[in-house]
Amino acid sequence: MRVRLVKTVSFEAAHRLPSFPEGHQCSRMHGHSYKVDVVVEGDIPEGQTYLIDYTVIKDAVEPIRSRLDHACLNDIEGLENPTAEFLARWIYDRLKSALPILAEIHVWESETSRCEYRGEA
Repeated sequence: MRVRLVKTVSFEAAHRLPSFPEGHQCSRMHGHSYKVDVVVEGDIPEGQTYLIDYTVIKDAVEPIRSRLDHACLNDIEGLENPTAEFLARWIYDRLKSALPILAEIHVWESETSRCEYRGEA
């Protein structure tokens, strides 16, 4: 049986988007209450009743979440232009080795705005 599981974590962070025009609200320093959905996908192994323990997902993402929490994202190497798109890829790239069945990352900047990243084809 093939399934997809989602574990959601959250963090608070500030950023500014230098790629936006001067005067645009996003070019100024501001913050978000981010949510990140970690989506894994695979076939449940024969003789097992689950794909992966949610705690394994939580433990894999925790070092990344704690690095981002209450940080200025622009100060983190690789996130000098921390749009939701670049943040999703940054998280995915750091999590993939710990979670080989990682399917995608969703980064929510607000309750109505999110980016979905599935890795490079």
